[in-house]
Amino acid sequence: MTAPGGELLVFAVLTPVLGILLSFARGGRAAEAITLALAPVGLVLAGFVAWLVAWSGAPLVYEIGGLAPPLGIALRADGASATMMVVTALIVPAAAFYAREKFATPQGGESRSALTFWIMLQAIWAALNLVFLGSDLFNLYVALELLTFAAVPLVCIDGRPETLAAALRYLLFALFGSISYLLGVALLYGGYGTLDIVLLGQKIEGTPLVWTAAALMTAGLLAKTALFPLHIWLPPAHANAPAAASAVLSGLVVKGSFFLALRLWFYVLPGLPIAAPAALLGALGGCAALFGSILALRQARLKLLVAYSTVAQIGYLFLMFPLAAAPAGGALGWSGGFMQVLAHAFAKAAMFLSAGVLAEALGHDRIAQFGGAARALPLTFLTLGLGGLSLMGLPPSGGFEAKWFLLRACAASGQWIWAVPILGGGLLAGGYVFRILAPALGDGEVKVKASPRRSQELVALGLVVIALALAFAPENFFEFIRIGRPLAGGGAS
Repeated sequence: MTAPGGELLVFAVLTPVLGILLSFARGGRAAEAITLALAPVGLVLAGFVAWLVAWSGAPLVYEIGGLAPPLGIALRADGASATMMVVTALIVPAAAFYAREKFATPQGGESRSALTFWIMLQAIWAALNLVFLGSDLFNLYVALELLTFAAVPLVCIDGRPETLAAALRYLLFALFGSISYLLGVALLYGGYGTLDIVLLGQKIEGTPLVWTAAALMTAGLLAKTALFPLHIWLPPAHANAPAAASAVLSGLVVKGSFFLALRLWFYVLPGLPIAAPAALLGALGGCAALFGSILALRQARLKLLVAYSTVAQIGYLFLMFPLAAAPAGGALGWSGGFMQVLAHAFAKAAMFLSAGVLAEALGHDRIAQFGGAARALPLTFLTLGLGGLSLMGLPPSGGFEAKWFLLRACAASGQWIWAVPILGGGLLAGGYVFRILAPALGDGEVKVKASPRRSQELVALGLVVIALALAFAPENFFEFIRIGRPLAGGGAS
């Protein structure tokens, strides 16, 4: 049944949609102002939703049209989705504020790139909220498609040939993922007559049909998340997009499909023995953590290095599957994986924004030519260093907290094999962060072509401070993100 305050879930999705409609109605000159004006509204809504979930200790539900599933469709906010809504409501406005200079509408006219950026940014916000709140597998497919078709234009917004090629590759992988996911959804609907996550979780059985559907859906989601070896679209897409777009794509967009993978395996299939598929996902994640870090070490451009680092950090997320699914230490694995989601979102968004500041100031992002750049851009390199601290998993940072929980889960469950990519990936991360900072802190004299904008530097620094502050999250926060998670057998956490 619809819970008190459930209407807030509808408003959370419709607020950015209203912004899109107003932007079209008022024209490109107003799109930037509308986006920035609605940012605090979205943050307040996300905060209220999180407070209601924490206060009640149970998911917040809204049944659209007053019809309960399977006849109707429900929106559902549990601890995990409420947390992701708050993260989205922080990073999207930060990217918007950062992008004001680059995508400002010219006086007395309109700009195609500016209108596209502000419209697509709001569309990403709406689609992410729908991904986090959706409780019907087909409507989640629709949300994923909205997210894809809002994200792809941001990659090629400047119209350069290399960005168009990167966007096309991204689109092809995303469409493959969509088709695969939708085939799995069709199989589940044919077998059970409903696509509501809660109802499926109560009815599902380990039949060949279910395992086939799960395999198809997972393959599609892995393609959209860019898990190794389906990662080849991500580095060129994230590295060639504008800095503000890269921050949103890496910090948030890839988390949408990963979040649905969690929904599938831990909410739709909670009562099935998933040790084998979870181990496979963990193995792919471990390979990604090591392989992505090695590739990051080899990059000559800063944005490409940070993009390949995203490939590695995504790998850590999938170590959550074997650790959270284990009978012993499962809560530790869930907490560690979710902390990795949050720490990566803020740290990586900050690093991409800082890379944008650096490229604007120096006119390039070639690492070999950073000699002495830290003296000219101290705040930018401070942000890059602190972001790297979280990626390495050093204290105090959210990355350290995430890896500490994951290592404790390895010990509690006896799955020590997963400690290899956790520790090895951290050491390799230290290598590529050193590659960035060593020349910048060394001798040399770089020529600054344009003074960095202090407001942009402060936005990036603010995000990385949040990534560090996550290290001090209280114990009840980890209890909060477990609200509404089914346990094996279909019970609620």
